[in-house]
Amino acid sequence: MIEMERRTEMSKPHWRPARASDLPAISTIAARIHPDLPERPEVLAEKMRLYPDGCRVLIAGDAIVGYGLAHPWTQHHIPPLDGFLQTLPDGADCLYVHDVAVLPDFRGGAARDYVTTIEALARASGLTTLALVSVYATRPLWERLGFHPVAADEQLRIKLTSYGEAATYMLRDLAAT
Repeated sequence: MIEMERRTEMSKPHWRPARASDLPAISTIAARIHPDLPERPEVLAEKMRLYPDGCRVLIAGDAIVGYGLAHPWTQHHIPPLDGFLQTLPDGADCLYVHDVAVLPDFRGGAARDYVTTIEALARASGLTTLALVSVYATRPLWERLGFHPVAADEQLRIKLTSYGEAATYMLRDLAAT
């Protein structure tokens, strides 16, 4: 019985830190999940290099079936889509969830588990806010995970257009949870 439970636990999809060698799988998943919001592998690699603690892959068996990328940033500002960051801001006041992409057969709690990990990372780093841009029809998912839409000023609205028509800037106040 214990051996069966151990095998079930091992086969359950789980998040682990991303490695540079995971980049081809991450890029493949990104292209599949975000065909209208492409990002070059070099841009994804930079995020992994600048803040490896926020970069995870979802493993099912021996396969990578999802990824999450997050890094320190400043509230009400969003990084350019498919743009290099160069450096992380000195005055970061949030952990920005750049992307969580999971293949359809492996959803159902994966984003929640990633956010739980990122929340702990933010708290350990002294950051009390998570930020993201919801794309496609994901706003209800993020709202269930405690994020709230934020009214965008003109500058933020202009930047959001590159993320698609339904893009919504959202924050989650960790001090409130």
